[in-house]
Order: sequence, then C-alpha cells, then structure tokens
Amino acid sequence: MSAKESQPQKGRKNARPSVTEQEALDFHAEGRPGKLEIVPTKPMATQRDLSLAYSPGVAVPVKAIAANPETAYDYTTRGNMVAVISNGTAILGLGNLGALASKPVMEGKSVLFKRFADVDSIDLEVDTENVDEFINCVRYLGPSFGGINLEDIKAPECFIIESRLRELMDIPVFHDDQHGTAIIAAAGLINALELTGRDLKTTKLVCNGAGAAAIACIELIKAMGFAPENIILCDTKGVIYQGRTEGMNQWKSAHAVKTDRRTLEEAMKGADVVFGLSQKGAFTEEMIRSMADRPIIFAMANPDPEITPEEVARIRDDAIMATGRSDYPNQVNNVLGFPYIFRGALDVRARQINDAMKIAAAQALANLAREDVPDDVAAAYQGVRPRFGPQYIIPVPFDPRLISAIPVAVARAAIESGAARRVIEDLDAYGRELSARRDPIAATTQNIYAQVRRNPKRVVFAEAEEEQVMRAAVSFINQGLGTAILLGRDDVIRSTAERAGIELDRPGIEIVNARLSNRVETYIDYLYARLQREGYLLRDVQRLIHNDRNHFAACMVALGDADAMVTGTTRNYATALSDVRRCIDPKPGHKVIGVSIVVSRGRTVFVADTAVHDMPSAQDLADIACEAARLARRMGYEPRVAMLAYSTFGQPRGERSERVREAVAILDQRRVNFEYDGEMAADVALNAARLEQYPFNRLSGTANVLVMPAIHSASISTRMLEELGGTTLIGPLLVGLDKSVQITSMGAKDSDIVNMAAIAAYNAGS
Repeated sequence: MSAKESQPQKGRKNARPSVTEQEALDFHAEGRPGKLEIVPTKPMATQRDLSLAYSPGVAVPVKAIAANPETAYDYTTRGNMVAVISNGTAILGLGNLGALASKPVMEGKSVLFKRFADVDSIDLEVDTENVDEFINCVRYLGPSFGGINLEDIKAPECFIIESRLRELMDIPVFHDDQHGTAIIAAAGLINALELTGRDLKTTKLVCNGAGAAAIACIELIKAMGFAPENIILCDTKGVIYQGRTEGMNQWKSAHAVKTDRRTLEEAMKGADVVFGLSQKGAFTEEMIRSMADRPIIFAMANPDPEITPEEVARIRDDAIMATGRSDYPNQVNNVLGFPYIFRGALDVRARQINDAMKIAAAQALANLAREDVPDDVAAAYQGVRPRFGPQYIIPVPFDPRLISAIPVAVARAAIESGAARRVIEDLDAYGRELSARRDPIAATTQNIYAQVRRNPKRVVFAEAEEEQVMRAAVSFINQGLGTAILLGRDDVIRSTAERAGIELDRPGIEIVNARLSNRVETYIDYLYARLQREGYLLRDVQRLIHNDRNHFAACMVALGDADAMVTGTTRNYATALSDVRRCIDPKPGHKVIGVSIVVSRGRTVFVADTAVHDMPSAQDLADIACEAARLARRMGYEPRVAMLAYSTFGQPRGERSERVREAVAILDQRRVNFEYDGEMAADVALNAARLEQYPFNRLSGTANVLVMPAIHSASISTRMLEELGGTTLIGPLLVGLDKSVQITSMGAKDSDIVNMAAIAAYNAGS
C-alpha cells in the first residue's frame, strides 16, 4: 500500500486532522460538482479568435505536426499534460471498488499536479480488470499526453501493465503507488543513514510487504547501491528466501535471498532498517527491541502504521521513525514526488522515467531536508519550524523550494542518462523559471536576482537579532546575491541562531556590533554635522548611533561601508523611514516616494505613492509619476502611466481631480520620455475596452503604472487587493534616496526580507 497524499502535518502528535463524512461529500458537491474544470488559454471573444483557434487557422499547426511530430510540444498542450489513469482495483486502503469509484481520487491527483507543479492533468477511469484490455486502451492514448500516471491498480497486475506500457509508449509511464512511495522513502532513508552514521553498502534492511510499493522500494534502493544480500523481503507467509515455492511470483523471486531466517521476527533481529508496507500491528514490541542500535523504522501502512511512534518511543529512545500519516513527523507523502518528477520529465520531453531520474529525485529531496526551512513552511504548519534531525528527514509538502529543486534534478538526470529529447542548457535558469511559474513575486524579481548575482553587493540587515532576518541573510548569501552584514549584539545573534538551528559561521556573513565598531566615532561626527541645526545635541546623536540600528546602518550605507540596507521588521514603515532620512538625503533632482508592485493574474502594475506623501500637490504628483515610471523601466517594463482620480477626463468635476489635471499639464511641460495621461478612473486605466471609449487618450495600452491622488487611496486599494486574495503585493519599495534602502512591513517573512534585500542590492549604485 502506498503512502497517499493527505492533509498538512500538525504541530503536535495525535492532532490528527479529521473531517466528517458529510463535510467530505459537501466539499466535492458544492458549486460545480467535482474538483476540475477546463479553461481556455487563448482568447475566444471575436470571430477572428475563433478562426485562429479552429477552422481555418487550426489547419496550419495540423500540417506542421504531420510534417514534424515533435512540434506537437510547441503547438498543443501535450508538453504539459499528464493522464491519471486507474481501473479502481486498489483504491487507497479501500480495495477493489471499481473504476467509477476511483474517479474522486484521480480528480484529486490531477488537482495536486496543478497545485504543486503547474502540470495540467486529466483523469481517465478504465472500466476493465483485464490486463490486456487495459493496456490496449491506454497504449493508443500516447499522442494526447506527455506522460501517463498510473494509480490504484492492484498487484501483480500493476507490474505487468506498467512494464508493457513502458515498452509500447514513447512517453513516461509511472505507477505512482510503486515509484512515488519508493522515491520518498529513499529520500528519508538517505538522511536517516546520514544521521546514524551508516553506510549504504553494509546496512541491513528488512521490508515487510511484497506488493507494488514494497517491490519498487527494494528495486530502487538496490539501484542506489544497497547490497542485495543485505535486504530481506517478507510477505504474509514470512521471509522470501531462495527455494521457497509457496505464494511466489516472478517479482518476489527476483528478491529472494539465501538465508536460514523464515519469519519476520527472525528477520528483524539485528536489522538496521525496517520498511513496513503491510498492515496495522505488523511490528511487535519484541521485533523493535531486537533491532540494532539507532534503528530506522519506516512504518508506512495507511491509514494505520505497522507500529506507531508512541509505541516505539515506549520501547526505545534511539529510533528514527517515518510513517505515511500527516499527523506524525517524517511523512512519506507521494505529493513530494510525482508532481515535480513529471514537471522535470515533461520539460525535457523525456521518453521514460528511469532509475537515474528516480535516484536524482530522492537525493534532491534528501538535500532539501538538510537546508534551513523558510517562514512559508512554518506558516503552513501552524508556526512549527522543522529542523534537520531525527524528527525531520523528509521535506514537507508545502515547501515552496520543491518546485525549483526536484524538477531540475530530474531534468539533469534525464539529459545525462539519454532519456531526454530536449536538452536544457542552463539548468540554473530553468530552476528560476520554475520558481516564477508558481510564485508571482519570483516572476517579477527574477531579472533583479540575475543582475545582482552578476554584481553582488554588501547589504546591511539592520534588525539581525530577529530570527527571520537571520534566515533571510543566510538565504541572501546562499543565492549568491552578495555579503550579508548582520547588525546587532554578537552574543544575542549567535544564541538566537543556535536555538533556531541557523548556521552563521559561513563565508558571506559578517556580524557587526554597533557598540564595538571602530567606525562609531566617524558615524557620530557625520550624523551630528547633519543634525546639529535640527535641534540635536551631540549626546542625542551619540545615543542614536550607539542604540539605534537604523541610524547606524544608514550611516554605514551613507559613508560607503555597505552598498545597501534593509530594515522594517520590528517597527512601522513611517518610523523606519524617518530614521533613515536623518542619515541619507534624496538623490539630487529626485522625489522620495513609495511604490508598491501589484501582481495579479499575470499582470504587474506599479502603484505610487503608497508610503510617503499624504496629500500630494500637482507638482508632487508629477514628480511621483516620473519616479514611478523610472522604477518600472529599471525593472524591465515600458511605463504607461495613468494619473488616477475618481473622475475620468473631466466627469464628474472636483477639486482633487483638478490637481491631477494640473499634474498632467506639468508633465506636458517637462516633455517626459514615457506615456502618461489622466485624470482617469482605475477601471478605465486597467480595462482596454473602457479605455477605447476615449479614443483621444495618449496611452497605447492599459496602464502599468498608477499614480494615486493621495496616500490613503493608494494604501487602502493595495492592501484591500492583497487581503481579498488572488493578488501578490511587493513593497512599498522606497524610491528616490541617494543611497539604496528598502523597508519591509512589520513582521515580514524571511522570503519577503530577501526580496527587499535583493531589490536594495539591485538599486545600489544606480
């Protein structure tokens, strides 16, 4: 039985998520029944659209594909489409309930493909238990799909079906109940062996259960280097040994060993590892007690494991455990594998998913579990932050890094092993593209990160005593963005890092204590010269430099000891901005403003001013438009600026709209080098059809820079969009200072801090 996808792990044992039967039925029935729908990716609004989508335009790609079948990946959905296929003979732990009953599970599998790896998928339920009929049905579907995911087919038929379909088809055929479980279990085993100091070639392993998942696990770990003589496979009749005839088949026989042990209890004596893919209660107290020191126990039967972690804990305190359940640590969850494995296989147009690709996926998963866990993961699991060790040897399903780690490893292995039709030359760039595919912010910041990597910067993290700031700093250097300067008390930073499991002793991280720095007097002299006619005494400035990290960090940047700084995690935006502006002036000829970036449904819009000017004058609005347009252009967008108001081109009239009209006139006088117009309402600026009602407007398309008439409208609108969902907000970004500074929102996650630090580094020296 495979470890199936399930609900998120809770922060404490036995807090098992539960739903009532009626809740489950309501979930699947409400609104449109089921969990899937098909949405067109091309416009279908006009007769011309239909002519291109169907007749006569569709004839052109038809001819192209007939001439060169490989172009099907260019002109159709084939390269991103997987069929999830079952006959319902082994549904979850429920048994043979038939093809139709398997449909909710197969729909769910398709949803997971889309949710986790942006792979389009459709479920197909084949109503036959005859192996030949099933194979003949599926084999002819090859032209429709880039891959086949077989699911919930009982053993031994599943072995025959997968093997023959792999021979008959030139696309990946992958029975997830077998290989998905094997890959995730192998990843956990790699890390468990590391933690217990064992060697792959000498470790002794027992596997209880000889079904699809168990056979796949044994075959994979042998391919990884396990010695066949050190693996004992057991079924309900005991050890599968050479010469046994009862209850045997060719798949079991392939793993029979020469041994005098005949029962599971005998097999487990002195074993280092045991895999359970059998049934509840299969492992007894005596069996667990008889295992070697620091045993590795993977009890993967679902819904109830062969033995629970609580039972093992009562027997011995040195075991590492994994189960198939989400309410215990180390869940062997197939959702960690199949979406990302297919993602990588599809993107290189693989002919198959071979052992090299499976091993690469397992190793990538193991490596990911050893890395520091970001805030996004902790947030998904009620604030519990896993840390590599006995309770965390397998990544958790909501880790956002899976999409950029696993497919890249699979794609590389496919290319190197000859399974790929398409070679991806720059796999690092491919990984960044994958992150952008699932994360709107990543899509917007991708170019920024690339440019900073080419020219790394020294960035001060001003609130470095905070755990999420330390994590952001580590991520910053790990991504090759430059040097992270942690500002704070050395002892506090190190003790916090030790408690959180953050390794700071690595190249690229510097810790600076403001009280002990040899630059203190220089910063005091600099700041006192700026503030002495602003009501500040020398002792006031001394206190600021000694005690306030924003002032110290800003002076570092102002005097060239760092290229940029990021702050804001522990104090509100306005306070942090006031601190910084005491130390750093506006860039000559520029206006200091805040610009928020709104990413929604594939569109990116810059909104200004969301942080600085309360009720800007017409002159201020014109300046804000220039600064926002300049930022948009620096980030790779050709600016089309809409000067927003509640009225559109004079209707209805009002005092505030007059200021906007005056700002447009000021821009006319300046002869700026970007498109702009106004005053106009937001729906006109963002809707092409509404904009066409004003044929005299100067914009060549919908606006991508919105200049708000006041800070309250800017802040309210952007925050409202963020909370309503479907929108990602970056910023406000601080624009117009002479030195590069960015201010995060209070309580920002580590990923948000990294983004702001990267933007600060990107703007340094510009």
